Amino acid sequence: MLLRCLVKRSAPVISALLPLALSSPFAFPHRRKMSASCDGVHCAVSHVIFDLDDTLIDTEGIFDSVNRDLFAKFGKVWESKGLVNRLGKQPIETARVLVKDYGLPCSAEEYLEITAPLFRERWSMLRPLPGAARLIKHLHNHRIPIALVSDSPKSNVMGKLNHQHGWTELFKAVLGGDEVQKGKPDPEIYSTIAEKLGAEPDGCLVIEDSPTGIAAGKAAGMKVVAVPSLRRKASKNQYDSADLVLSSLLDFKPEVWGLPAFQDWICNTLPIEPWYVGGPVIKGFGRGSKILGIPTANLPTTAFSSVLSDCVCGIYLGWAALSDRGEVYKMVMSVGWNPYFDNTEKTVEPWLLHEFPEDFYGEELRLVVVGYIRPEANFPSLEALIERIHEDGRIASSALDINPYAKYQNHPYLLTPLCQKDEI
Repeated sequence: MLLRCLVKRSAPVISALLPLALSSPFAFPHRRKMSASCDGVHCAVSHVIFDLDDTLIDTEGIFDSVNRDLFAKFGKVWESKGLVNRLGKQPIETARVLVKDYGLPCSAEEYLEITAPLFRERWSMLRPLPGAARLIKHLHNHRIPIALVSDSPKSNVMGKLNHQHGWTELFKAVLGGDEVQKGKPDPEIYSTIAEKLGAEPDGCLVIEDSPTGIAAGKAAGMKVVAVPSLRRKASKNQYDSADLVLSSLLDFKPEVWGLPAFQDWICNTLPIEPWYVGGPVIKGFGRGSKILGIPTANLPTTAFSSVLSDCVCGIYLGWAALSDRGEVYKMVMSVGWNPYFDNTEKTVEPWLLHEFPEDFYGEELRLVVVGYIRPEANFPSLEALIERIHEDGRIASSALDINPYAKYQNHPYLLTPLCQKDEI
């Protein structure tokens, strides 16, 4: 079985033991940081202000789709490059970057005119990012005023919101980029929304995905949580000014900011909408289990890449089955970016909590993923990593004994013969 020991390459103990290509999504490149002025207990806020695109909803997906189709007509190939240069910018600025970087045969203004209707056609395809709907509904239910800002024109913002069922009425105020004179990183958009809310800046918490948005929120005198759109390799130190950096909104803890805590965690796990993946177990590097003694299975991700694109990197729990054996096993699973492929491909590595006498390469492995445990994390030593993986296993094993998780142990997907799986 394959285990990639995923650790921060700069950690001296680990780098001395492991080949550079060896990695494991059980550890995580993004760091979580609290500013010196915030101790995690006394950071009370009264209002929460969200950025929209790629903070609450996944707009990068339809951005790729529109540009892929348009560039093909221009005889060019869309490569999704240059995100660091256009993230958090107003539409005209983004258009100028694209026209320049790709040498498009049109002006920035023409690009916007061509793409505007193409984006509108795809607004119905926009999906909330993990944890987004849960968070805004939680705050609204507890009467915490929430607001929304975006560099996009107000009409576009409302159009996108209208496709998210029940969201529009949750926000006390909404501000578009065409309603202010200066875009991010200028603080105007956040200062203006605070005035609309009747809130003091130091009582506002901003949640952003872009470095320019973080800069705007901090310049407005507000506290800022970053949920980066940029992966570690591209972001460098661009999120350092945020008060807290999270891997996803699933990890947001309202009580840190003096807000009502979530009540939906069960035995240190968070129930999620189940997802189903499977495939033949394949060989990988073949070195991890020798170092950690924790064998994980390796699955080809091509068959379920769309599922992976929607989930955040982190540690999950669920049920697993080798369809030819007729048995179901508890499992804990990591999802993460694979440095071996230059951070372009997510990997799925389940650890079946069962002792197997021999490898099972080539057998059909089915997974029903039902809960979330934690984000990936950096570890100071190999021993700390191993200890945390075993703790994840204990958490998963205990939680899976109770509902809502236990009921999925007998899900038909797990043991249905391969030829019948499409009928489930």
